Amino acid sequence: MMLSKLKNKKVKYFQVAQGVWGLKILFVNIYMVANRKGQAKGWVLVDTGLIGSAKKIIAMAEKLFGYGTKPAAIILTHGHSDHVGSLKKLLKYWDVPVYAHSLELPYLTGLSSYPPVDPTVGGGLMSLLSVFFPVKPIDIGNKVQAIDLYEGVPELPEWRIIHTPGHSPGHVSLFLPLNTTLIAGDAITTTKSESAIYVLSYLNLLSGPPKYITSDWQAAAASVRRLAALNPRIIATGHGPVMRGRELQTDIEELAENFEERAVPGSGRYVGDSAVADESGVKYIPPFKTNTRFNITAGIIAAMVTFIMVRKL
Repeated sequence: MMLSKLKNKKVKYFQVAQGVWGLKILFVNIYMVANRKGQAKGWVLVDTGLIGSAKKIIAMAEKLFGYGTKPAAIILTHGHSDHVGSLKKLLKYWDVPVYAHSLELPYLTGLSSYPPVDPTVGGGLMSLLSVFFPVKPIDIGNKVQAIDLYEGVPELPEWRIIHTPGHSPGHVSLFLPLNTTLIAGDAITTTKSESAIYVLSYLNLLSGPPKYITSDWQAAAASVRRLAALNPRIIATGHGPVMRGRELQTDIEELAENFEERAVPGSGRYVGDSAVADESGVKYIPPFKTNTRFNITAGIIAAMVTFIMVRKL
């Protein structure tokens, strides 16, 4: 990657809180977190976005922290393709440690694919298009290491790392007690992630994890309630705009109290029967329910037709 091509690359990032910035790349967010003065030096990258995002991420980093900068580490909230798409490219440019939960390592070291998506849930175009989202693992070998949840990440000492499974087995969120800033990944979203209109337009709606690729709804509910109990004043998520203040506190309490009604699909492959995984990967995937195979076929056809129509516009 030529440095000369990065110097004039325009990026429009946003501020989350003091020392925390985000960048929306199509429909997913990445974050950069600076350590405060007197603490560990440098900054940390949280997630790496879609494939093809590396240049934008590097350009943002150089605009914030100076030419030739690199993070002290990369922390992954989870290993879904829209959060690790540019990881391999970035690691060719930055030789830095990568951290993820131990239950997420199989999907980052080539050992296991994620459970299949369920395009029949959510009722939006993103749900239908999810049939095209990769669930196969990437392999970065020994470049990734497991997060010690008790000690945290040494390159980001003031932040707590919280295991928030459900959307994926090893999903984590990051929390700064000092000003109650929460980086929630996909454990909570601040838009309707199943709707292309919502995610592309950055429309605000506090929601549960993306329905089409969440494989354990019981764990997801417990994770949302764990995060709500932190009483965050600022929340930055993998999909959607930053939320803060009284609106956030009211909405997150309501989401936690009514998660099963607000977030869990009425039916679907993983509703009432979760996928099971351990540190070697996926161990059990629920079978198709009645009419699910037909619904998935219909969803694939609808998604393909929509994709073709959009390309012709």
